Amino acid sequence: MTTTETLTGERADLLETLRQHRWFLTFTAQGLTDEQAASSPTVSALSIGGLIKHVTRVEGNWIRFIEEGTSAMEPNADTYENHEKNFRMEPEDTLEGLLARYHEVAAYTDKLVETVDLDLAHELPKAPWFPEGKTYTARRVLMHVVAETAQHAGHADIIRETIDGQKTMG
Repeated sequence: MTTTETLTGERADLLETLRQHRWFLTFTAQGLTDEQAASSPTVSALSIGGLIKHVTRVEGNWIRFIEEGTSAMEPNADTYENHEKNFRMEPEDTLEGLLARYHEVAAYTDKLVETVDLDLAHELPKAPWFPEGKTYTARRVLMHVVAETAQHAGHADIIRETIDGQKTMG
């Protein structure tokens, strides 16, 4: 198995940074019940389980974009409904299941980072949240996944601290 110790340069840096922020996110879920993971104890509707579910979906979608191109991210009739649903735990969701799925997606991404042409580029699909005519390289997509993961790890840390005082750092 390839690790960041055998990778060098940019690939190693991307993986190390992504793994660090994944750890921050998943650390916030340790020891929680499904009920706690689904709770929204702050003024926002965000929950730790919902954030893990969302980050899993976002990473998976962007990785499909790298592999399949623009069509992998085309919005459809279900896009808006699914967007809201992927921020919350549904009755059939468990924290254990959400974490297992996140680890699967993360492992797939890690393998892709080892070999993908980081200059491979695709035009972003037409959608109100993407700039028109913009192209993203695999490198840019991976940096976006790092930023998304880090941002939501911070959200999860605040939520966890509100639940029981646990902090990721400090």
